[in-house]
Amino acid sequence: MLTTFNEFLTNALGPFGPLIAVGGLGLVMVLLTIPMFLQRRPDPLDKLKASNAKPTADKTKPERLRQPQGKDKLEKYANFLEPQNAEEFSSVRLKLIQAGYRSRNAVRLYHFSQMALGLGLLVAGIAYTLVKQHSGATVGTQGMILQILLPGTVGYMLPKYWVTRRQGERQQQITNGFPDSLDMMLVCVEAGQSLDQSIIRVARELRSGCPALAEEFEMVSYEMKAGKDKSNVLRDMAERCGVQDVTSFVTVLIQSQQFGTSIAEALRVYAGEMRDKRVMRAEEKANTLPTKMTLATMMLTVPPLLIILIGPSVYNIAVTLGGSNL
Repeated sequence: MLTTFNEFLTNALGPFGPLIAVGGLGLVMVLLTIPMFLQRRPDPLDKLKASNAKPTADKTKPERLRQPQGKDKLEKYANFLEPQNAEEFSSVRLKLIQAGYRSRNAVRLYHFSQMALGLGLLVAGIAYTLVKQHSGATVGTQGMILQILLPGTVGYMLPKYWVTRRQGERQQQITNGFPDSLDMMLVCVEAGQSLDQSIIRVARELRSGCPALAEEFEMVSYEMKAGKDKSNVLRDMAERCGVQDVTSFVTVLIQSQQFGTSIAEALRVYAGEMRDKRVMRAEEKANTLPTKMTLATMMLTVPPLLIILIGPSVYNIAVTLGGSNL
């Protein structure tokens, strides 16, 4: 069926008929998608806020999730590049924060990079297909579609893959350095420092070994100095890290503060649990090594062993058969 369709397009539009059809289909899909992104459904809460707003307010302008800032070339495309749903916007922003991207324009740049790479590689795929056909090479319909759409798909998914990888690496770094930070915090608290002072000292000591965790502790100290509630500050830290160990630690500190128990005792118990948990993680990885090495061992050991054991016999059989034929 594809061959018949390819012959029909070639007869109707010339030798570049399939390419023109694929390019036209992609252009139509892009033109149909842009209005869907630009159009936003009215939210009931927005209508309620607009009805309760002051009469002097300009109700013709849509409500923005964030206030515009200084000089930003992508500001006029914010409605297209940023999700207009508050939950989706918060989800993407949280993922970028967990990956280490904290700028105000991170969400906008993230979606812009997806669109730019997707369209750029799509155009590159079209150009490559045109050059290949111009050189006289025969390209089938399936190959043409893959050469055009595959680069665009890869370009669109590449920023998402990069952010997910950065998020995993940062969370792994926080997980590895968190037990040591608890030990240092316990030493500072037992030496007579308050929790705020111990967080500042731990952040300074962890700057070279675990910069991601040190950055989180520094942000906690700055927010506490600014007068923000300590419980909310700790919960925000757990949300930014996205690590279960940090979330449990924050829960322990909040409960210790609410019930009036000793913070030093809570830190001592939880630090011991984190050390045991780190040892268990190391043992788990060590126990999985034999399974992972089985395939490599079979591929690198069994073929040479078979050559050594069976090779002489095969050679003697070949020599004997060759002599009998003579």
